[in-house]
Amino acid sequence: MVKARDVAISWEEAGPEQPAGTVVLLHAAVADMRMWDHQFAALARRHRVVRYDLRGHGRSGDADGEVCHHEDLLAVMDALRIERAALIGSSMGGAYAVEAALTAPSRVAGLVLIGSGLAGHQWPQEMLDQARERVHSSVPADRLARYRAGTADRVDPADVRAMAEAHTLWQVAGPDRGRDALSGEVWAAAVEMCRLVFERSWSGPRPAERLLDPPAATRLSEIAAPTLVINGLADVPGIQKVSGLLAAGIPGARRLDLPDTGHLPPLERSAEVSAALVTFLSEVFP
Repeated sequence: MVKARDVAISWEEAGPEQPAGTVVLLHAAVADMRMWDHQFAALARRHRVVRYDLRGHGRSGDADGEVCHHEDLLAVMDALRIERAALIGSSMGGAYAVEAALTAPSRVAGLVLIGSGLAGHQWPQEMLDQARERVHSSVPADRLARYRAGTADRVDPADVRAMAEAHTLWQVAGPDRGRDALSGEVWAAAVEMCRLVFERSWSGPRPAERLLDPPAATRLSEIAAPTLVINGLADVPGIQKVSGLLAAGIPGARRLDLPDTGHLPPLERSAEVSAALVTFLSEVFP
């Protein structure tokens, strides 16, 4: 554990005695740092690799009061004496990496944004409606409202499981694929991480998130770090649109599209993603 601002953050690192640069892995909001198991091992052959659980996730402390994830990231780097690193972020982890690159550009050697979010981007109504229909409907509306408000007397484990499975099917597999698109191992890992996210968010404090102002979505042209955008072609269309915005808006950004891949390519296509990261990082840290 390391203290980052006001919370204890759980982290791990690996790498050789003389690493070729440092890499920090930022997990998706529906997961925890275990989603990086393959990349953590593969990249540590050459680099110092750090992964950590965002506050409110995994073994890290609760997300309470005002939360600013990119400031947490920079605080973790400070605590671990990381002056400069390549940031690899999945989903909302990518959004926090972008905010860090805008806040402290000298500390970011490169960016990899995988199925990334983007602070300040408005999700399309069609996507929100689909999430309500396919995911939120897995739990009765009255109970879901109480869970989200923190007013339920207890959180039913069956509701948590139902929500996690519905979310994994819609997002991790993808809206146009079925459960059998994911291997049993990937399905089980994704559902378990997602289950813990919902269990904790429904039973813990209700934080308020603070983002950059002006938002990152309006400032992509300011990013100078070499950037690779990885997009799963079976991911939710609204999320794929963000990959397009990042690839077009960040100067010199490259894009890698993975066919028949949903929202968590590091988990679903672990070897392919690790190979792409090894190649990209060999250019960032020659």
